[in-house]
Formats: sequence, structure tokens, C-alpha cells
Amino acid sequence: MGKLFGTDGIRGVANEGLDALLAFKVGQAAAAVLAEGKEAKPLFTIGKDTRISSDMLEAALTAGLCSAGADVIPLGVLPTPAVAYITMQAKADAGIVISASHNPFEYNGIKIFNGSGFKLSDELEQAIEDIILNDRPVAKATGGAVGRVLGGREEYVNAYIEHLASLAEGISGLKVVIDCSNGASSVTARKLFSRFDIELTVIHDQPNGVNINDKCGSTNMKSLCQAVKDGEYDIGIAFDGDADRCLVVDENGTELDGDHIMAICGSRMKRQGKLKNDYIVATVMSNIGFRMFAEKHGIELRCASVGDRNVLEMMQEIGANLGGEQSGHLIFLDDSTTGDGQLAAVKILSLLAAEKRTLSQLASEFVQYPQVLINVPVKSDADKKRIMDGEKLAEAVKAAEAELGEKGRVLIRASGTEALIRVMVEAFDADMAQSIAKRLANDVTKF
Repeated sequence: MGKLFGTDGIRGVANEGLDALLAFKVGQAAAAVLAEGKEAKPLFTIGKDTRISSDMLEAALTAGLCSAGADVIPLGVLPTPAVAYITMQAKADAGIVISASHNPFEYNGIKIFNGSGFKLSDELEQAIEDIILNDRPVAKATGGAVGRVLGGREEYVNAYIEHLASLAEGISGLKVVIDCSNGASSVTARKLFSRFDIELTVIHDQPNGVNINDKCGSTNMKSLCQAVKDGEYDIGIAFDGDADRCLVVDENGTELDGDHIMAICGSRMKRQGKLKNDYIVATVMSNIGFRMFAEKHGIELRCASVGDRNVLEMMQEIGANLGGEQSGHLIFLDDSTTGDGQLAAVKILSLLAAEKRTLSQLASEFVQYPQVLINVPVKSDADKKRIMDGEKLAEAVKAAEAELGEKGRVLIRASGTEALIRVMVEAFDADMAQSIAKRLANDVTKF
């Protein structure tokens, strides 16, 4: 992980850690790095979510790119996976997304995809960082070499929606409510899901710049759960701010996380002979119940480090086509190069329509064991590193593991995007999991 690029791009509070000047420099540096070895101008796409700061950062990035001789296709407000898809369709050299995903509106971020729709390699991110952090000069384009802002947004967006719609399998007869988190899916969800023969309701699709992820979407599903129960829907679907995550609610108003969705989709894919090598890639955070489910269904569950980039890398290494995280990052690699919440929703709706069973019935084979996650705030990245590397934490974890024995596990990790240390305890007994997690979280605050 670099000093600027974390596990999911550059992230920070807008106009504090991430301001227009930094965005301008990222644009310049990215253009310079992607232009190496090319005779033609590099071409970039840029998409953004609905945060109030996204316009400012988009303007700065565009100026930086054009000043260094790159052309830009502005895509406006659009889900992250749509930018990855369009980058490939446009034969662009890279795509840039301005978003802080599930974080509050004050935050924003910059992440870059390569021309194949995958996240930019560590090596290229490092090259961009090197230019910015060492204040290396970037040659300014002059005359006809200055970059231009190009058109074509509507054509590309429609192509993305057509792509997702083409992957649907007989979606009909369902009553569906979708929560757009006042984020990027607000501009695409209704266009996509109204194509199907379903009774559709869309909520939280009125972004105003500051209400993204605010008590809605995949990070807060209380209102969606209530809407499902009140409206007697078959399913509720929630996206996060940039729509690369998807979580669902069954007909009883019960939340189902990414583990549940991968289990349900993966078992069907296996029955259909579509689950490549019978693998699913999850993360170390995945519930022990998922592992038991996979074993029962003849699926080999592999666990990567937390982060969709890590999941994708393992999928590519072992030849898997389904992977994801509890948080709802779900990667269907045959159809997309990155997590795509709306694609996941299309898959789930196709499955639900075909199975002729309720979502709660489909999920009932998955027994989820008690898992407690506590996010402990810390002052800085330096504090995260000091605590995580300290002997006191190692001793506390060792004592907790001895207490749990074979009846649970402990996982403590530093967040890659926020000033947090995440304490997770899983146990067969809920009270034990809660007690040990609270104790460890309290220990972290003292270290």
C-alpha cells in the first residue's frame, strides 16, 4: 500500500486530505504515466458519485489530465463498475472514479481502472505517487497537443445498461423495492430494473450532495427492511454510494449479507455447471457458517485478505468466477471485471424468479454463527500501525483465542480506508462473542 493509494484508491476528507490541487496533480501524473510508450494522446474516462465535492474534484482532475495532453470522456454521475465497463468499451487507456463509496459525504476518493477494466496495478499507482510526492515536473502540453473533453456519455451509459439487462434470466412476477443510497445508482437503477416484468419501487434516489449513504443504502438498511415489511415485497435490494456493493432483504425484512448472496448464487451456479472449478473466493471475515455451507454443497471456499482487490487477485490466481465480501462487494468475473451491485441484483432476481421459492427459504440452508464486529477509532495511520504491531495486542489476542478454543476465532485488522481498527470475534455462543469483542476493543483503546 502506498502513501496516497490505499486499498481502494486515494481517500480523504474533501478539501482537507483530498483537495483540488491534489486532484489536479493526480490528473497530470496519471496522464504522464499512461502516456509512456504511446504516440497517440492517452484517453481517460471519468465518472463520479453524488457527493457535493465530486464536481470540484472532477474539474481539477480533468484540468490536470488535459494540461498533460490527455483526452477525457466525462461520464457524469455513474456507478463505479459502469466506469470500468465503459473504459473498456471506449478503448480508453484508463478510467477514473471520484467516490468514497460507503463513507459519509464529507469524504471523497479517486480510484483508477486500467484499459481492461481492472484496478490499476500497484506498479502504476506507485509511479503516479512518485511523481506527486517527489514533486517531479510533468511536461505541459502546448498547441494541438493539449487534451480535449469529448462527448459520447449517453451512448456509453446506455451500452452499460444494455449489458446488464442482457444478463437477466426471465426476471418476472416479483415485487421489488430498491434503495439507491442517494448515490450513483440513482441515475441508472430505474432505467435498468424497469425493463423487467416486475412491480418496482425505488427509494432514496434523490441525491442533494450531502445525503449519500445517510441512513440509507447498504450501510444502513433499517428503512429498507421496514419498507419490505410494510409493502409486502418479495425482496429489498440496497446499493452503496457508488453502487459497487449490493445487499438484500428477504420478504420478512431480514437482512442478508454478501456471504448469504454468494452461497445462494454459488450453489445454483454449481448445479448449473457454471461455477468455475467449484471455487468461491470470500475473505477472512466470512462467517464460519459459509464455510460449512460450502462444504455441504461440494464447493471449495477460499479466503483472501479483506478488500475486493485481494478477492479479485485470488480469483484470477486460482481460476474462480465468483467471489466477494460480506459487505456486498460481489464479483461475477464472467460478466464484470469488478464488484457491481446492479449486476449482483440482476443475478439475484434471476435466481429468485427461477427457483419459485421465497428468499428466506433459499437462505435457510445457511446457518450464520454469531459474529461481533466493533470498529475502534484511532487518531492516525501511525497509531494504527503502532497498535497492530505491538506486543500487547498480540498477547490480548492470544488470550482470547485460548478462551474460545475450537468454538470460535478472533480477527483484528486495520481499516485500509479509515482511521479505524476493526475487532471481529466469532463464536458458537453469542454472549461469549460479544463479551470477548468488547474486551478486545477496550484493550485497543488503551494500547
